[in-house]
Amino acid sequence: MKLFAIFGDPVAHSRSPLMHNHVFKSLGFKGCYTRIQLKDGSKLRETFFELGLSGANITVPHKEAAFNACDEIRGFAKKIGVVNTIIYEDGKLIGYNTDADGFMYAIEPFGKIKSVLVLGAGGTSKALSTRFKDEGMDVTVMNRSGGRLEEFKESGFKTETWDSIKIEAYDLVVNTTSAGLEDDDLPAPRGALELLLKQASFSADAIYGKETPFLKLSKELNVTTKDGADMLLGQGVLANNHFTHAQYDLKDIERYMKESFLF
Repeated sequence: MKLFAIFGDPVAHSRSPLMHNHVFKSLGFKGCYTRIQLKDGSKLRETFFELGLSGANITVPHKEAAFNACDEIRGFAKKIGVVNTIIYEDGKLIGYNTDADGFMYAIEPFGKIKSVLVLGAGGTSKALSTRFKDEGMDVTVMNRSGGRLEEFKESGFKTETWDSIKIEAYDLVVNTTSAGLEDDDLPAPRGALELLLKQASFSADAIYGKETPFLKLSKELNVTTKDGADMLLGQGVLANNHFTHAQYDLKDIERYMKESFLF
């Protein structure tokens, strides 16, 4: 029996154990998946080995720490310095990022997106902003303060802080912050958000399982919304494919993972 886990803080809300365990059971894979609340991201590597894990997912706020915990980085994660999936392989920790592909899967129904405003400057923001840019979108990243935006500026992104917000029209506004996960906070000042959302066609939140204040405000302003459930599904299918060493068809993984959302 192989053991897998999700590391995060908070992590009690995570649906990942239900998703992956249902896939494992349905496919006959001998695996078990659990949650681990981790306060200190620098302890991720030693905790992984102490528990004898075969793989793990990483959620906020440890995705950048996960990058540093790995011996080798593969694929898109190498480009952005952010890891959300780790696999144990021949004594080494191998890091991947499935967030961006999961999000692109989620917003497919929105159609062609030309401009996007990304709220937040953490690991999820790095992954999504870079992928959006790769897809040819015009990307602006907004954060409460400017410190974490320096890396985005160096990578050629437009950046804004709460003190320098320019009210412009964006096709899509995305919240990558934890605002609304365990509180009633908005990811930016309400007045500015209202003006931005009034000019947007779509909004999306990386948070799932609840209507966040950001999504509630979006709906009040007649903006088409998506929560993080489809992003969770998309990244989860790809992560599970890594966990099971690509021995199953992606469509089968997706089918059983979708079933888990009915529980």
